[in-house]
Amino acid sequence: MYKIYIAIIFCFFITPSFAQNQFLLEGGKYHIGNGSTIENAFLLISEGKISYIGTQRPAIDASTQVISCAGKQIYPGFIALGSTVGLVEIEAVRATVDNREVGIFNPNVRSLVAFDAESQIIPTIRSNGILMAQSIPSGGVIPGTSSVFNMDGWNWEDAVFQEDIAIHLNWPERVMFTGWWAEPGGIQKNEQYLKQVAEIKVFFDQAAAYRQNKQIIEKNLKLESMKAIWSGSKRLYIHANLGNAMMDAITFAESYGIKPVIVGGKESWIVADFLAEKKIDVILRATHELPSRQDEAIDQPFRTPSVLHAKGVRFALSMEGAWKQRNLPFQAGQAIGFGLPYDAALSSITGNAAAIAGIGDRVGTLEKGKTATLFVSEGDALDMLGNQVIRAFIDGRDIDLDNKHKALYRKYKAKYDAEK
Repeated sequence: MYKIYIAIIFCFFITPSFAQNQFLLEGGKYHIGNGSTIENAFLLISEGKISYIGTQRPAIDASTQVISCAGKQIYPGFIALGSTVGLVEIEAVRATVDNREVGIFNPNVRSLVAFDAESQIIPTIRSNGILMAQSIPSGGVIPGTSSVFNMDGWNWEDAVFQEDIAIHLNWPERVMFTGWWAEPGGIQKNEQYLKQVAEIKVFFDQAAAYRQNKQIIEKNLKLESMKAIWSGSKRLYIHANLGNAMMDAITFAESYGIKPVIVGGKESWIVADFLAEKKIDVILRATHELPSRQDEAIDQPFRTPSVLHAKGVRFALSMEGAWKQRNLPFQAGQAIGFGLPYDAALSSITGNAAAIAGIGDRVGTLEKGKTATLFVSEGDALDMLGNQVIRAFIDGRDIDLDNKHKALYRKYKAKYDAEK
């Protein structure tokens, strides 16, 4: 009985932190995330979901907390696809890096159980509106399976929003670029390309045969996990950057009856017609860097999103790493300056990102019935000056926006103020 009483008391104290209060946001400009906006509207959060959004003030009870958003802008929470948030803390410190496993083919490895909800990076990126992230494994040919997490939680069980959404495949490139940005080198042919593709084919043939075998005596964890890309419970995310590699990878996947998602897509602008014809989703990276080829326009990486949009390719913008995710909204903002419409830029980190991750029915837009994961900004959240997040909600919970950066700012500001 003593243990039961202790358990009851423990639950009594921890439950309030996850209690679902009711909030009414009134006034402001609401960016729905699907290309539309609503001015001077009201948004009601009840039981963790958006129960109303519109221009008529809904009836509320005395317990509802009213938040004035006059002059502010309200957005769906930004979604960082293709990140290592929660898996990598300090890239140069091996003990804080947990995003890869030994071996070449590891579809059974799950980023889910490695996710560190206590990462100090998480509060810093959610302060810029990134409220969800897909954390992906790295290394080898098939590094494992990724999941989508809320940027708030006591542990990975609390934080996970959708587990095991995709198996990742690192497709080999036909050529390799040498040198670095200050001193570009030549282009070298990958002499092992056909051999590497053949090894991938052998593994997929084994997985396909294993899937058809109805008399399996002893389960193979690697091949067992591959079944999900045929059943549809997981998608196949193929990491490739060069145009010919993307076309090879897509053709390869289609030969097994699989429609993949391309991650990287640096030269997706070259094969945009092919991607549109095949209806392939792209998680686009590398828009904040120089082009890989010397004969490309210097601003080509910045213009690639507008090219994909014009061709009708559904894409999401993403950034590699963990701490870099705080710049995700500004990557979308910069694409606007190179021809991408504002609504398309916003959708690339909200509605489109959610749809590509397979969670678009629950998040990504400000619509009735969807999860209340959203934030309030002083100004345009895709602009460095306007992005000042003053209130954020994840699953309807009012989130603390303090972080290590802000704490250090207060500390040293107080120090120098005292010396004046």
